[in-house]
This record gives sequence, structure tokens and C-alpha cells, in this order.
Amino acid sequence: MTTIDRRTFLTGAAWAAAASMLPWEVQARGATPAEAGVVDSGIIINALGGLDDPNRQSDSLVPEITPRVLAEAHASGLTAVNITLGYVSGPDDPFEASVRDIAATDALVRQHEQDLLKVLTVADIHRAKAEKKVGLIYGFQNGAMMGQDAKRVDIFADLGVRVFQLTYNPANQLGDGSMAPENRGLTPFGREVVARLNARHVMVDLSHSGEQTCLEAARVSTAPISINHTGCRAVTNLPRNKTDAELKAVAERGGFIGIYFMPFLNVSGHAHAEDVVAHIDHAVKVCGEDHVGIGTDGSVTQIDDLKAYQAALAKEIAERQAAGISAAGERPDTYPFVVDLRGPDQFRKLEQLLAQKGYSSGRIEKILGLNFLRYAQAIWGA
Repeated sequence: MTTIDRRTFLTGAAWAAAASMLPWEVQARGATPAEAGVVDSGIIINALGGLDDPNRQSDSLVPEITPRVLAEAHASGLTAVNITLGYVSGPDDPFEASVRDIAATDALVRQHEQDLLKVLTVADIHRAKAEKKVGLIYGFQNGAMMGQDAKRVDIFADLGVRVFQLTYNPANQLGDGSMAPENRGLTPFGREVVARLNARHVMVDLSHSGEQTCLEAARVSTAPISINHTGCRAVTNLPRNKTDAELKAVAERGGFIGIYFMPFLNVSGHAHAEDVVAHIDHAVKVCGEDHVGIGTDGSVTQIDDLKAYQAALAKEIAERQAAGISAAGERPDTYPFVVDLRGPDQFRKLEQLLAQKGYSSGRIEKILGLNFLRYAQAIWGA
């Protein structure tokens, strides 16, 4: 199988046109945070995102930590982000690839301890905020690394994995993904893994899952579950978005829903900020304001040459389709981001748009981070 740029499409990097003076450039000259456009907007948690430079191609999901990446992450106000590590697709051994990614990311955190902090508990998120660091929450987007041994949950929990997405788009040994035509529920092994994740206080994430897998996981899990990056199918009828039944099942059991900044928010494949707001608003109406947040599926680093990226996009989509891991709605002319909600200002722009929608500051704070924090405390503890 052709090697696929996993970072481009699994983090859905948030692109933006180059500006004459970017925040990272200002900070590199020694400017104050205020001069660099840094605004303290409280706790901001991206329930699924990236920490990388989309201007530099890489097949690895290990974060790419450069001065620019760090400066723009700080400029965005980001407190913590759930990053995807380990196996998602491809020829690598799923278990070995996952252990390797964790070890490599641990080394990066040690190397950049002034800026990064590995998140194991809710206290670590508060610490990241207090110390002006970016908290990294280790997560998986495919349960393939389990093999047929549920005890591997213990290995990964001990290594610091705190979010475990059961499936990617295709089916695996745990259940069906959103593009699996059979739409079966959890397998018996999937139920065993969910029980083990509950016992080890790891988040069970149903992003990318098929509807029956999601509904069944919500029913059998003894702890609240999450859908960390999704949209609402009632607003945009695409399989990567969740039905109201799924949203309700998660919220009614105390879980969390993260709305992404992805093309699946609009049937045209060209999503805008107004689509993000529409999906957040629908999720709040279905789930209540205490269960909805953001999981952008993107980074906050700008892109310098959008045309160069666009030229490579059709090839990348074709490779994903050939590998059987693409989702309905991915086309050669669709970007893995929201065209007018990108870069280091994306969270502040969303805050402004929600305020214009009539959302109170308290509700906005919940959506930008406090709802995920509440959910995390229910799973991980304080």
C-alpha cells in the first residue's frame, strides 16, 4: 500500500494563508504575548487536534515541535490537546507502531519541558494553564493495536494513553467504523476492551464509529463515553457525523461531544465558520450545554502556501480511497479544515461567533474547555 501522509488527514491540519507578520514571527523577535496577539481566554481544550507544522510533510503522528509550532500554539490560547498517536492505518505492526510513537512523544516532552506537559489527570490540565504550557493528552484513533488481548489496555494506560477511540472508518476487531457497510455493533472482544478501559479509567471515544457500535458502547460502558470529534447528521447527512440518537445516548450518560472543524459539516465539502456554529448549536439543543465542546481535528499553525498544498490534495485523497480509509465527503477539492476558521485565532473567532449567536460567556467557556474538563474528571479523576 502506498504510504499516506497520516498527519495531513488524521489531524486535518488547520491551514491559513501567510500573513505579513505572524504571531510566531513576532514572538521570535522577543515581543510580549500581548503584542503577539495572545489573549487569555480561560481554559481551551481541543478534544482532538494536532501539534505540528503543516508546511512540513511527515508520515509520523508524533508531534513536530518547532519554535513556530510552539509560538503559534501559545498564541492560540490552547491549554491542552488530545493528540493522535500510534497506529491508524498502513503496513506497520499496530502494537509496535503505537509503543514507538508513545516513546518518541515522551522524549519530545522531556526535550521541551518548558513548553509541554504530558497530561495524565485533570490536575495536569490546570497545571498546564498555570505554567503557560500546552498539555498533551495521548490518544488512539484505532483499536487495532489490541490484537486479541484486552490486557494490552493495561500496557497503554500505564504508558499514559488517556483516550482510546475504538475504530477508525473501516471495521476492526472491536466493532464497525462509520464507513463499514454492515453497521454491526461491538464485537464480543470489543465489549471486553470497553470493560477494561472502564476499569483503567481511560476515555472510550466513539468518533469514526458506526452508529450501532456507538449506541452499543454507550449502553455497555459503565463509565460515560465520548465522541471527541464529529458533526451532527441531522444538520449534514454524512456518515462521519453522528445521529441525534447517538448524541443523546452519550449525553444522557454524562459523556462529551466535540464538534470538529472539518469538511463534513457541509454537504458541499467546503465548510465555513457558520457551519461550525450550526453544528455546535444543534448539539447543544440535543445534548444540553454541559456536554458539548470542540475537537477540531486540526492544528493551529498557519500554512504559507495554500496552492502548494492544494496541488497535492487530490493525490492524498486518492491514496486514502485506495487504502479504504477515506470517508464519504472527502473529495479532491475539499480541504481538511474550515476555510474561515483556521490558524492561531480560530478559538477567539469561534468565541466571537458564539457570542454573536447569543451564547453567554459562561456557556462559551464550557464549550471551549470546561465541559471536556468535567468529563475528564469523571473518567480520570482529579
